[in-house]
Amino acid sequence: MILNLQHIYKDYQQDKLVVPVLKDISLQVEEGEYVAVMGPSGSGKTTLMNIIGCLDRPTAGTYELAGEDILKYKDREMSSVRLKSIGFVFQSFHLLPRQSALENVALPLSYAGVKKKERRERAARALERVGLEDRMNFRPTQLSGGQKQRVAIARAMVNNPKLLLADEPTGALDSKSGKQIMELFENLHREGVTIVMITHDKAIASHAKRVVQIIDGEITENGREVQDA
Repeated sequence: MILNLQHIYKDYQQDKLVVPVLKDISLQVEEGEYVAVMGPSGSGKTTLMNIIGCLDRPTAGTYELAGEDILKYKDREMSSVRLKSIGFVFQSFHLLPRQSALENVALPLSYAGVKKKERRERAARALERVGLEDRMNFRPTQLSGGQKQRVAIARAMVNNPKLLLADEPTGALDSKSGKQIMELFENLHREGVTIVMITHDKAIASHAKRVVQIIDGEITENGREVQDA
């Protein structure tokens, strides 16, 4: 099992008021699964993504990633988990505009202390994997939205993470580019990559093999059928 979250709560403090965002969330994801977490705006899905991605800590509950008790880790250890075990794909790409596609993809390897030659070789293979072998030296301004997202996916995969975490990955794309990105996710899933995708879009969620529906901070569906949000 890659993900095991049990009885997760998340509260935020606003002045003297405690605002509950996540309420008794339990979620398990097996290695190689492709899961969509679907819910409307304000449902708590982004907060859940931040906890899964080790960007935030829950108020209560337990979280194991690949059998490790993540919540016992200190902040520096959490940073190492994010770098080595989780690949992030965001709606807005988060590419460095002055760096080439190859340099953007190689960036996590630089943080991990990988030598320059190996960084470039691994980044090139990652770009080939997403069909951008002819765009390696292009900067983001020279790429389409779909190509930028492919670079972001290559960057997310370059460290061979245990989990690929995608937040509204087609939200900034036109329908054709969005379809191509979803086909790429399906290919990665067939290769054995574990994917958790956050979305509000029923059509996008339908590409996953299991859909988890979250509303008002609670999981209301945890099966394989896409439900109306």
